[in-house]
Amino acid sequence: MISEKEIESVIYELFKEAVIFLPKDVVKSIEDALKIEDNELACLNLKAILRNIELAEEKNIPMCQDTGLPIIFVKLGKVEVENLYEGILSGLRKATKEIPLRPNVVDPITRINTGDNTGIKIPIIDIELIDEDYIEFTVLPKGFGSENNNRLVMALPGIGLDEIKNLVVDTVKNAGDKPCPPMIVGVGIGGTSDYALKLAKKAIFGEIGVRNSDEVLAKLEEGIMSESNKTDIGPMGLGGKATVLDVKVMKAHTHTAGLPIGICIQCWAHRHGTMRIVDKN
Repeated sequence: MISEKEIESVIYELFKEAVIFLPKDVVKSIEDALKIEDNELACLNLKAILRNIELAEEKNIPMCQDTGLPIIFVKLGKVEVENLYEGILSGLRKATKEIPLRPNVVDPITRINTGDNTGIKIPIIDIELIDEDYIEFTVLPKGFGSENNNRLVMALPGIGLDEIKNLVVDTVKNAGDKPCPPMIVGVGIGGTSDYALKLAKKAIFGEIGVRNSDEVLAKLEEGIMSESNKTDIGPMGLGGKATVLDVKVMKAHTHTAGLPIGICIQCWAHRHGTMRIVDKN
């Protein structure tokens, strides 16, 4: 049986890793953007971002003051778990106190802060059932400078790929400097309204720079990225080529009468981490 303490430890370590150490594929994409940038101010901003990443690692502190709203994706296999929910809560509370994470969670009406990043229906926990002998956790501390620029479109079922591309590019344009570009953009197509947005969030976990295995979706990703990087929003919204580091698209089948499209905007600090616990019994 996987114990509550094991889960607490994994959640704590994942949040610590996520807020301090940016994944290597994300860092490389920023370095690659700097190599091709010819706007002096954009180069200055990209260098500042890379130095920020280095300092977070050197000083072992969060790379951004907004350590996000805690979102946890769980792939639950054929394992026995002592107390999944309480293990997650205790791990998050420990992370908030010891790393520390900024306490961001408030009541939506009174705006009173809970003080430990937990609350009613928070952390957000998404559970996917899998046919494996492990449980896998992915944490996404989602900053709201980017989250505030997400979008849901309930499109007509007959629109084509060009219209979908334009919807996403318009969302990037409207976001402008608010999500601390360069951004990573996730797109979820299909399902229901809520599921399209969930797909968009899951999409951004794909490796940066690796195209979709579906040729149609790969072409859509490339088209959105190309058009977004012509906007001259640039790093921190002050001009340049690097508005978007990558675009990731996921799809699900949907109802014949609809076409939900969810768009998830993520800042350059694309913080996330994944870890498995294998049931050894």
